[in-house]
Amino acid sequence: MAPSVHACPWCYIGKARFEKGLAGFAHRDQVEVVHRSFELDPGHAKGDTVQVVDMLARKYGRTPDEARAMEENVAANARAEGLGYLTEGRDHGNTFDIHRLLHLAKARGRQDELLTLAYWANFAEERSVYDADVLVELAVEAGLDADEARAVLADPEAYADEVRADERAASELGANAVPFFVLDRRYGISGGQPAEVFAQALEQAWKDRPLTAIGGDAAACDADGACEVPQNGGGAA
Repeated sequence: MAPSVHACPWCYIGKARFEKGLAGFAHRDQVEVVHRSFELDPGHAKGDTVQVVDMLARKYGRTPDEARAMEENVAANARAEGLGYLTEGRDHGNTFDIHRLLHLAKARGRQDELLTLAYWANFAEERSVYDADVLVELAVEAGLDADEARAVLADPEAYADEVRADERAASELGANAVPFFVLDRRYGISGGQPAEVFAQALEQAWKDRPLTAIGGDAAACDADGACEVPQNGGGAA
């Protein structure tokens, strides 16, 4: 699966839907899930955070009330999957440090655990994942060593090459917006599709068919940090 990023609400929702589709797949024990790096708004200066509602209002030329309504639409999709989602008080900023920390977690066999915690902290709790102390707390909760996590965050070069290589690999797989899932390098699934779509794709990938785009258009976030909020509820059936 590629790629995933903690700041994209549709990745948060899409991960939950993928896992529901995977849970019903007869060969799920033979599926290896790989998360690849994809930065939202990579030009955003490190340490410069803004409130999500303010960011959405500026990016889309909406009023604050309209931006809140956009967030409520996404929240409804998240809550339908049993996920927590705060529409106010969340930060938006540069995600490169957490990608680096996720690569440390990958090296220690705890990447999915850290990613899941980072999603929950970002979307469901009032914990800024752009704060180094919060990231260390999450790393420890995921089973990583606190001192090792701090050392990675303190060294801007630590795992930087791995993140860049991962971004290139994701691009080569066809990812220009997220969430984007690739099954067995043959099937591409774009957007936060329903669990049923993932279940169908897993069955088809198991049969070793050629690469096929599955599910049509669905909500996604591009590399500039723009997240679609379609009127139909973001990819739900």
